[in-house]
Amino acid sequence: MSKPELNIPIEPVSRAVFPFTALVGQPQLQRALQLAAIDPGIGGVLISGPRGTAKSTAARALAALLPDAPFVTLPLAASLEQLVGTLNVEDVLRDGRVRLSPGLVARAHNGVLYVDEVNLLPDALVDALLDVAASGVNTVERDGISQQHAAHFVLVGTMNPEEGELRPQLLDRFGLSLVLANPVDAQQRTAILRARLGFDENPAALGEQHAEEQRALSAALVAARAALPHLSWSDAVLHHAAACAIAAGVDGMRADLVMLRAARALAALEGRSEVTVDDVDAVAELALAHRRPEGRVAQAPGNTGASHSKLNGSSNPSPSSAAGLKSERLQDQPSPASPTQGDWGALAAQPEGTTRIHARAGWPPKKA
Repeated sequence: MSKPELNIPIEPVSRAVFPFTALVGQPQLQRALQLAAIDPGIGGVLISGPRGTAKSTAARALAALLPDAPFVTLPLAASLEQLVGTLNVEDVLRDGRVRLSPGLVARAHNGVLYVDEVNLLPDALVDALLDVAASGVNTVERDGISQQHAAHFVLVGTMNPEEGELRPQLLDRFGLSLVLANPVDAQQRTAILRARLGFDENPAALGEQHAEEQRALSAALVAARAALPHLSWSDAVLHHAAACAIAAGVDGMRADLVMLRAARALAALEGRSEVTVDDVDAVAELALAHRRPEGRVAQAPGNTGASHSKLNGSSNPSPSSAAGLKSERLQDQPSPASPTQGDWGALAAQPEGTTRIHARAGWPPKKA
C-alpha cells in the first residue's frame, strides 16, 4: 500500500538585505559601487580581498538600493550560453521567427550582476561578460543568425588573490578596483559586530533605522544618473586625467576614460554642475590601482604635471615633471649591452637564476 502524497505548498523565501548605509568601515567600497551604479559604462567594480570583508553584502545592498533592480549571481559552473543566451534555430527554420532564449546578462538588465571568485571563471566567459558590461549591448549569434538586446547592469566582481589572479588584459577591462583588508582597529570591529548582530537578530529593525538614509541615497543616485548628460569636462580636467595616467605608466587610454567617467559620476552624485580636477583626484586610485605596472608606486595627485600646470596657469607639464617622467621611462627600459658583450658574444653565456614574479602594485601577493 503506497503512502499518500502530501501536497505542501512551497512559498518563495524572501531574503532580508543588509542596508547599504549601515555598512561600517568601507567608504571606498561604497564610493566605487555608487559611481558604477550612476554610470554602468564605467565597466564595473573589481573587489579583491579576504573572506568576510563585506564584498557580497555590499553588492546585494547596492541592488536593493536601486529602484526595481534585479540582483543576478553568475555561478562558476555557468556556460557561455547561460551567460549571454542562445537562439532557437529550429523556430527560424519552422516559421521564420527568431526567438531568443535570454541569458543571465538579460536578466540582470537595469540591475546588478554579481560574480563571486571571478578569477576562477574561464577567460572566455570573463571576456564575454566584460564586453557586454562595457558596451551595454549583448549580441547573440548562432549558425549565422544574430540578434542584439540592451544589457545595462552594474558588474561587481570579487576575488581572493590567494586563489589565483586575473590576466592583466582582463584586469584592465574592469573599470574600477580596490583591495579590501581585514579591519585591525578594535573599535571599528566592534561597530561591525554590533551592526551585523543587530541585523541577524532583527533585520526589519535595522532596516527601519536606516530607512531615511536609504531613501535619500536612492533618490540621489537616480538624480545623478539623470544629470550625467548635462555635465562635461574642461580642458584642465582632461589634461589632469591624462597626466595622472602618464605618471602611473598605464597602457592604452582606458584608464583616462574611466577616470573621467568616474569623476563625472562623483560630481553628479554631489549635485555639482561641473567636473573638477579634485573629482579626478578623488577617483584616480580606483581607476589606476589594477592598471599600474609592477614596481610603479602610487603618486600623490599633486605631484603630476597637471597639478603643477594648474597652479601656474600653463596647459603643458612643467619641465621638472616632464624630466621626472622621462627618467622613470628610462629606468623601465633595459640597459644597453656593455662593450664587452657584443652581438657575437665576446663572453660565454652565464647561467642565471630564476626570478620570482611579484604581484601587481597595490594587489596582495599570492601566498606560497
